[in-house]
Amino acid sequence: MTEISAESATRFLEVGVGADARPIAYRSLAGEGPTLVWLGGYRSDMRGTKAERLVAFAAARGLAACRFDYSGHGESGGRFEDGTISHWVEDAEAVLAEAVDGPVILVGSSMGAWIALRLIQRRRAAGASAVRGLLLLAPAPDFTSRLMEPQLTAAQRRALAAEGFIAEPSGYSDEPNVYTRALFEDGRANAVMQGTIETGCPVHIIQGMADPDVPYSHALELVSHLPSDGVILTLVRDGDHRLSREADLLRMEQALDGLVSAARNG
Repeated sequence: MTEISAESATRFLEVGVGADARPIAYRSLAGEGPTLVWLGGYRSDMRGTKAERLVAFAAARGLAACRFDYSGHGESGGRFEDGTISHWVEDAEAVLAEAVDGPVILVGSSMGAWIALRLIQRRRAAGASAVRGLLLLAPAPDFTSRLMEPQLTAAQRRALAAEGFIAEPSGYSDEPNVYTRALFEDGRANAVMQGTIETGCPVHIIQGMADPDVPYSHALELVSHLPSDGVILTLVRDGDHRLSREADLLRMEQALDGLVSAARNG
């Protein structure tokens, strides 16, 4: 019987300098490559249902895995309100450099899909792609400009201009969601759905058609920005944004099996 490795205890990595310095919490699982790297969503943390399932999946197959919390999320330091896409991409890059060796499969949930796509763009620009697969769950790249800004009321726009943030009730927490002017401005600077997104690897997208937060039309539009080869889109008719039901988790595992096989055989 194959011995199942134990995941490390939470470790911390200092990212940024001066006023931007923040401790980033991460956990890693030793195993064979490619390493599965979990990229969570807005206000999510690495202890969520899908992240836990991904680690269990990796452990059962002897695969390496890594998960972490962005600054202002979960066990990591920093104020949530100070976070931007640029900050969170920087967090992800630092964790990858510190805790991951060799090829990776990026698994991005909701906003994590945006982070994953920016990571790929930056790694390819630096000549260090080594991303062998991409799994996107209810992907929300460019959500600030494409999904939120068109829906902002006049009062919300005034609040962003005058106070620098807006808050709205969350369907997933007792605490409201806070969106800052800096997040919107930085989001525009990090937009990815502006042309072809060259990933250099197979992509599998799983999207619920009953998602109240990210309409499935957004996933369809994302597909139009990806190269025609090696892209699979799975639409789940009754799937919500969480995609955390047992049937959804099994779909995630099946997609990962396919991506791991492709990475090893390709």
